[in-house]
Amino acid sequence: MLPLIVAVFGLGFGTALLLVFALLLWRWGLSLQAILPSRAGPELCLETIGASHFVEKVRWSMDRLGVEYEERQNAGVLGAFFVGRTVPKLHVRTGMVISAIGNSSDILRYLWGRYATEYGERAAFLAPTAEALELEKQLDLYGRYMQQWIYHHILPHRSLTLHAWGCDDPSLPGWQRGIVRLGFPLLRTLMRRAFSLGATTHDKTLARAGDFLQVIEERLEDGRTTLLGGPEISFVDITFASLSGLWIFPDNYGGGKADRVTPHGFEVPAQMQAEVDAWRQCFPRVVALVERLYATERLPAAAVRPV
Repeated sequence: MLPLIVAVFGLGFGTALLLVFALLLWRWGLSLQAILPSRAGPELCLETIGASHFVEKVRWSMDRLGVEYEERQNAGVLGAFFVGRTVPKLHVRTGMVISAIGNSSDILRYLWGRYATEYGERAAFLAPTAEALELEKQLDLYGRYMQQWIYHHILPHRSLTLHAWGCDDPSLPGWQRGIVRLGFPLLRTLMRRAFSLGATTHDKTLARAGDFLQVIEERLEDGRTTLLGGPEISFVDITFASLSGLWIFPDNYGGGKADRVTPHGFEVPAQMQAEVDAWRQCFPRVVALVERLYATERLPAAAVRPV
């Protein structure tokens, strides 16, 4: 990655050497950050970015569970390309040992295994039944479609993309916001290549997402209030609502932790808005489910504790 940066920006030897040193120092700092501050804080630390549907899936589940945790926001786009770190990532402290879990589904399996006995019914929504796990696999594919869909639309718009990446969020470290702004042309190119973005990919993504939304719309035709048909929501409802939040934009998205990265105040690209309008018209039950879940079930952690 560094040779590409040097080539793109025409950096001299001294500048390139300084960049190598800075990135090594950053990676070392991130490693220490995951260990040292946590010793005086909660057992769990969730590494996030504000506008991430997979982060929201985990954040919402942890808030609903009522477990105490620290959230640490970073410019995830930097970590993904320069130090191989993706979000969400859950750091678990047990004594002097820090473990890390980096996939949203794996994090939910850990939460179930760790808290099911201790929290009882309050953790029941995390139960990994065969039906729930099968649906989660399909939902994770849908989440990938949503990533391709949204980046296809926002990457041509620098201000909107930087806003979504947290550059207007003062809680994000200032040096990270500065690097993202400075490196935006390169980061945009890397994102386009990572998601194979283009007209053909977009057409396929739009069709696949629409097909999946149609399946969910038909599932809801019998009047059920949850995806699995039970009286209480499960982690698959939370997952679907979180992933769909990227185009429905419900109130309370992020439980108050993503307010500075949502597109409110920005003009949504016309084609993107047209596709959202079409989905809203074609899938009214889907929209109603997601909006209801955010209105009635997206509670902050403080409203759940104590056990």
